[in-house]
Amino acid sequence: MILPFLQVAAIVAAAVYLGYWRIRLRRRNVMSWDSLLARLRPEWSAREVSEHFLWKEEISITPEEAWKRMEGPKGLWVMHQNARVMLEMADYAARNSEAVDRVLLETLRSDAMQIRVCVLMALAQYGFTQASEGVRVNAFRAATMYIAMAARLTQLLQMHAASVIPDFVAAM
Repeated sequence: MILPFLQVAAIVAAAVYLGYWRIRLRRRNVMSWDSLLARLRPEWSAREVSEHFLWKEEISITPEEAWKRMEGPKGLWVMHQNARVMLEMADYAARNSEAVDRVLLETLRSDAMQIRVCVLMALAQYGFTQASEGVRVNAFRAATMYIAMAARLTQLLQMHAASVIPDFVAAM
């Protein structure tokens, strides 16, 4: 008696999830550039850890100093959310330009996922051990990948949408 009910509940839950996923995908695909820029969180900027973060893939500070400058978990969470938005910006560029470098686009997608995983690992470690060496190293690694992703996205925008770079730089 209970098994058919569980099967129906599972099918309904899957259908609701797929409907929700489809709506979110449709909303994401019709977003404007300005709405994407508005979603970037300005509470923390990678300028804190790299002087030329949109143009070069380099960090010239130690993991301990990076942890302090990113204000610990606050900067990590901003990186996590901005990585998703930057991925959506890359998808926006791909949708609105035929000549987008597919390898660069796939690299940006990979960067976004790596950043998000690394940040979640660092936040989980932070929850258990506060600011241990492992947390600072994972945070530094996430910041390094974040800076590299921002530089690659800037490169993509330079090639295909140079007019939006000033807005992107200001938002970052």
